[in-house]
Amino acid sequence: MKQVSHHGRGTAYRRSARTEAGPGLLCIHGSGGAAGVWKSQSRLADRTPVTAMDLSDHGESGSLTAQAGYEALSGYADDVVAVAEETGDRVLCGNSLGAAVALTVALDRELPIDGLVLTGAGARLPVLDDLLVWLEEEFDRAIEFLHGPDRLFHEPSDELVGISEAAMRETGREITARDFRTCHEFDVRERLGEIDVPTLAVVGEHDKLTPPHYHEALADAIPDGEMATVDDAAHLAMLEQPTAFNSAVASFLDRL
Repeated sequence: MKQVSHHGRGTAYRRSARTEAGPGLLCIHGSGGAAGVWKSQSRLADRTPVTAMDLSDHGESGSLTAQAGYEALSGYADDVVAVAEETGDRVLCGNSLGAAVALTVALDRELPIDGLVLTGAGARLPVLDDLLVWLEEEFDRAIEFLHGPDRLFHEPSDELVGISEAAMRETGREITARDFRTCHEFDVRERLGEIDVPTLAVVGEHDKLTPPHYHEALADAIPDGEMATVDDAAHLAMLEQPTAFNSAVASFLDRL
């Protein structure tokens, strides 16, 4: 992992580049996650450089003092801008919280970007009230709930659950709860018309956390928006069905 320093902290990222062609793809993980969730997207590095980053307080990145909501979201957006400026990547690819961060960068930062890939995403990301409580008071129960069928994964295998659960436990209850609360407060429904770059909304067919109609709404409201569905997948489609996910992203990159 490399690190870029900004705002008094370091943000870690891993870059795969078997070519310097293309716009560069910067991948941003979701709540409680880390860069490892994008491990299969390194296969796209024959087409364009691929960077997977750890948001502050996740993985190998430094700490961010921030309250849940826009303060945390803004800090995460600063992380993305710093890595993008360091690498030159011009397409932001975000999952869930990472999609909210990518949208925030596109709307509120002056970073020049060529496109957005939003997966497990929405213009609003409400979280079940019970889950918010469990994240604060019964972390094991929250983790069990999230790894049930058709939430993070359509068919939760031991391998997939192991990757996801390990990242969430390493991140810890406090930061994971902050992430989900930040998602819960996120809402840019009235601003999607301001997105001025091509945008691909990718949804797992069975995603109950951010269902297909969330992605349809993104594709409809963003002026140059389109949607792709990944069969036999849920919220973490890039990890569960990487070949189909990568194919959708590669086609999008070809059209930019």
